[in-house]
Amino acid sequence: MQSPDLLRLATAGSVDDGKSTLIGRLLHDSRAILDDQLATLERVTRQRGEEGLNLALLTDGLRAEREQGITIDVAHRYFATPRRRFIIADTPGHAQYTRNMVTGASTANVALILVDARQGVVEQTRRHAFIASLLRIPHLFLCVNKMDLVGWSEARFTEIVGDFTAFTTRLELPDVKFIPISALHGDNVATASAHLPWYGGGPLLYNLETLYIASDTNHVDPRLPIQGVIRPNGDAHHDFRGLSGRIAGGVFRIGDEVVALPSGLTSRITRILGPEGELTEAFSTMSVVVTLADDLDVSRGDLLAKPGNRPLVTQDLEAMVCWFADEPLDPSRPLLVRHTTRETKAVVKAVRYRFDINTLHRDPGAPTIRCNDIARLQLRVAQPLLADPYHRNRATGSFLLIEPFTGATLAAGMLV
Repeated sequence: MQSPDLLRLATAGSVDDGKSTLIGRLLHDSRAILDDQLATLERVTRQRGEEGLNLALLTDGLRAEREQGITIDVAHRYFATPRRRFIIADTPGHAQYTRNMVTGASTANVALILVDARQGVVEQTRRHAFIASLLRIPHLFLCVNKMDLVGWSEARFTEIVGDFTAFTTRLELPDVKFIPISALHGDNVATASAHLPWYGGGPLLYNLETLYIASDTNHVDPRLPIQGVIRPNGDAHHDFRGLSGRIAGGVFRIGDEVVALPSGLTSRITRILGPEGELTEAFSTMSVVVTLADDLDVSRGDLLAKPGNRPLVTQDLEAMVCWFADEPLDPSRPLLVRHTTRETKAVVKAVRYRFDINTLHRDPGAPTIRCNDIARLQLRVAQPLLADPYHRNRATGSFLLIEPFTGATLAAGMLV
């Protein structure tokens, strides 16, 4: 799951815009549905008194989802074509499940935001575009769905494109594509549609297969959060001391000088071990074990970087957070911050403002932060974090707020 041909997608959009149907169509048309799954889908569709295949049932797995015809939980589906492998996160459309949408989209390369061609750009469209911008998702595809219900109108498609573009000029979305589709009938999803002769941008699946994502990963800032120290038993390995972790940015090579933070001690890499054996270099998202020329005091929660390219070492954090917990934020209560492989105590120093994600206005006088709210907080942590701004590195710029007594996740944060 670490090769560059893997693409992570997150679907978004308002209720009944066709997100689950689109995913079902992609799975069906790419022949990723097993025969027994297809037979079950046909049987359940008949039991519901519907014609054809209800492809949305492939992802709406909860009983409440099937009864209400909505997505509540985040459903992940996997499929592959000869060109690329995909992981799709089907995220909810309801405002009350914003936290689920943030969770499902946090690792995505592409956000697929669906719009009902009859309704156009609505509140949830704007909300999810804002969240995609906040999460720094590199690519956004606006899929104008149900084009069959507006007579395949080019004028209607152009109108929606104009409305969405006018809104996103206020957001940071580096790459936006607009694709007209009919997920129910499969038009312009996996194959081009004869109903859309005026559209020359290629079907959705082709755009996903050919999307260039190699430059989305930070290969400039070498970061290796240390997950553990490996000391094998036995005389044959008495001098082996490896530092294990998943590379969060940049490239490490044998012979590179590195600095261990927060101590500031330096050494050189002598070996790099991957799942398949010895490596001469390793890059972002690879899980490795490295050995150093010097026996430095390095343990879990520390980080390896290059001496001339270090992350910020700080105890004071400014961050945007999405509040997950059902109970509201209580600034007086102690928290835990879980950042890369480090966990430390924290307190909220100030609530800067709460974002109105419908209008993008900041509300500094918000009385409290509740479930699904997005706000900017100032935090103070007990131990320094080795971090980068989220816009520069999504791995070292993100964290979780944890309830210290129950271990429950309270919020997800992005450093600014």
